[in-house]
Amino acid sequence: MLHALSLAFVDSVNVLLIGVLVALAMMSASGMYRRIAPLLLIGDWLGVLVLAFIVLLVFDGLQSLVDAVLASPVFGILLILTGLLTAFLTVQGGDSSALVDKILSPLRRPSALTVLVGFVLGLIQSATSVPFYAGLAILSAADIPVTERYLGLILYATAALSLPFLAGLALVVVRARPHSWIGRVFAAGRRNQAAVARGAGWLVTALLVAIGVLQIVG
Repeated sequence: MLHALSLAFVDSVNVLLIGVLVALAMMSASGMYRRIAPLLLIGDWLGVLVLAFIVLLVFDGLQSLVDAVLASPVFGILLILTGLLTAFLTVQGGDSSALVDKILSPLRRPSALTVLVGFVLGLIQSATSVPFYAGLAILSAADIPVTERYLGLILYATAALSLPFLAGLALVVVRARPHSWIGRVFAAGRRNQAAVARGAGWLVTALLVAIGVLQIVG
């Protein structure tokens, strides 16, 4: 289970969602951020959880194939290749500010739409993440009872949202004390978004390569 959660943590390095939270904290009126951000995160968590449940069902139906892949070096090689692809995309760079602005449009006030936007973001985040699938493959092959495995998806989805959740909490402090050290950190990150995105990309690369190597060695 811990092995699966380590990959869920890699999945939590979600620059887009954290960027949306930062922009939301900057634009929201007093008291509004605390009402909007939790709904967005709950929606995202539900999106991750629903897709995780579906993917785990599929992997359980392909148990022999999943076991064969995990028992071979192929799984570790795939993680390493994904890490190298992440490194390539990091070098290429890119600006997500336009996408963040589009996402912010329906987030001006708390509503059911806020949860829906979060849900869609969670689905997209998970569906396009190799670590997400890799962690669920490991969970599917884990020697634990079926009920516990599916209940474990709650913890898995929570781990996949751990960094955005912590960022959301930190932004509450930033709004209350913008001149504190954490406020200065977020302000510097806001001014250097490209550097932050590159740092996140290199972090994901390092984690995926390390987990892939350990998988092959193990």
